[in-house]
This record gives sequence, C-alpha cells and structure tokens, in this order.
Amino acid sequence: MIPVTKPFLPPFEEYNELLKGIWQRNWLTNNGPLVNQLESLLAEYLQVKHLLFLGNGTIALQIAIKALDLKGEIITTPFSYVATTSSIVWEGCNPIFADIHEGTLNIDPQQIESKITNKTTAILATHCFGNPCDINAIQKIADKHGIKVIYDGAHCFGTKYQERSVFNYGDITTASFHATKVFHSTEGGAVFTSDPSLLKRMSYMRNFGHDGPDRFNGVGINGKNSEFHAAMGLCNLKYINDILKRRKEQCDHYDRLLSSQHTIRKQQLTPDIEYNYSYYPVIFESEEMMYGVKRNLENSGIFPRRYFYPSLSQLDYIDLGRNDVSETISARILCLPLYDELTSDKQELIADILMRALR
Repeated sequence: MIPVTKPFLPPFEEYNELLKGIWQRNWLTNNGPLVNQLESLLAEYLQVKHLLFLGNGTIALQIAIKALDLKGEIITTPFSYVATTSSIVWEGCNPIFADIHEGTLNIDPQQIESKITNKTTAILATHCFGNPCDINAIQKIADKHGIKVIYDGAHCFGTKYQERSVFNYGDITTASFHATKVFHSTEGGAVFTSDPSLLKRMSYMRNFGHDGPDRFNGVGINGKNSEFHAAMGLCNLKYINDILKRRKEQCDHYDRLLSSQHTIRKQQLTPDIEYNYSYYPVIFESEEMMYGVKRNLENSGIFPRRYFYPSLSQLDYIDLGRNDVSETISARILCLPLYDELTSDKQELIADILMRALR
C-alpha cells in the first residue's frame, strides 16, 4: 500500500535517549525542560521572535482568535482544512468567505475588500499547501480598515516569504506539528507573534490562565503540550533540512514524470518565496477525470487524498452562499503521495497509472 503520507520518524535510539531523561526527571508536562528547549531551538531555526508550543494546530487558532479578542465577522478562505472555519465558529465569531485565486489556491485579496463590513474584525487566511498568501496585499487591506490578521500556517514549516519565515507575518500566525506535517511532534502546534504583550497573554491562555500556582490572569484553556511530544520534535528538528531537501527532489521528480500530461495543472506558487514542498496537488479538467484517476490508483493500492474536499462553503452548519472557484477546485483536486520514504520507482508507478487513466 502507498498512502498519501507517512510520518517521518527519527532513529528510535535518539528518541529513547530523551525518554530516559523524562523518566529520570519524572516531569511529564506543564512547561517542562524539553518543551522550553524545543521552543528555543524552533525560534532559532525559524528566525522568529516569539512562539509558544501548543497541543495542536486547532487550539492554536482558537487561542489566536481569543487573544486578539475578536468578535463579529472574520473573513476567511473556503479552501482549507475544516479546522480553519470551525475554530472561528467555536469562538463565537462568524466566518465570511472570500473566494480563492484560481492559480495560487489562496484567498484572493481582491475578494476580501468587498466582504468587509462594520462587523469585520479580522482576516484569517490559510497559506494553502504551504504556498504563502499575497501577504503584502492582505496587510494593506487590514491596515486600511483597522482589522487584525491571523495566518493559518499549518502547512508552512520551512517556507519563506521575501527571505523571512512566513511565521513572522500577521498579528499571529499558527502552525500545526501534526504527524502528517513536514515537521511534526506527533501531535502539536504553535502560535507565533512579534508582539511580546500578545505572547504573554497567550502564554496565560494555554495554561488555564495561571499566573503562578494560585493566581489567574483571565480565562484560559489547556493548550499545553507534553515532554514526550517535545522529545519527538527535538529529534525531528535535527533532520528537517534533509527532509525539506528530499521533498523538493520528490516534487521535481513528479514534475518530470508528469510534464507531458496537459490535462492536469499544478498550484501556482507565489513569487519571492522559498517553498517547503509540503504537498503535491494536481488539478484535473473535470471531477469525472479526477474520479477516474483516483479509482485507478486505489485499485492498485495507492491512496491519494482529496485535499480539500468539500469546499468549506458547503459545510452544513453555515450558509454563506456559493464560492465558485473554491467549489470547482475542491471537486477536481487530488494530492498525490509524498513522504520521506517514497521511492522514485513508486513515484514512477503512480505517474504511470495516472497517465494511463487519462488516456
């Protein structure tokens, strides 16, 4: 079987060595030394000012919305994982969809401005498949209207925009360190901000609001992560440059294999970026064509995935009208298998089956 992804796992001996230390200290969670070490090394590697290591990427979004004290309407993308929209709803705000750009698959800045009302308090934009949004255009809109910007950077570890990590942009950027991501800590996530007062507020929020053992500073939640997860993150961080290099090689190989196939197209990358090659999405001319390829691959034990389907504008707990670009893309897109252990001959098998299905 060839799945759409497999988690990278470091040498067991390296992880086990960190586990021995956890056993010796008997300090399993609650801001332990490995969590602090991981935060420090991540900030150094990513060249960001401030970050907090959290339980997952969804709690990161929820804390970001809460920390900015957002109310009313948040303009967001209909083409993302469901957590982007559900976090807005969970925090008592109203998601307002601005459709995506057909090429980049990111929220279209030209669509954002027409959605702004006197109830708008923020833009929550996803860097889709690790491809940065038009950050400059979005910030100009936010500054013009006096609203906040949150970036869902779940896919973005290792991506740079104008020679800086994408985690440096917006009022807050969130990340996911889930097992399926380029960099993972089994489960995990983070919030990034350049504002030290905002960081302090979020640090209270992730730990029930604790300001000492018997004092509280506002409402909080359990957003912490454990020493076991930090240990996995520390081990994997040692290999991240090799992981990123390998993914680029694999995506380049897919490009060569599929170069003659003109009935599919790729996502258009934003200019002036350093990409992390977190996914390999292909967009077909029709949903029927996509289903034919998917069926043929699955019959051969190969399992691509319909990232992202359905378009979030079709969720049954919101009713915000059609988003034509997002809905047509979501019906026609497949992400092909991509993971560290995927060999070139397996990629060639995948490409061969795909092209035969399209003949």
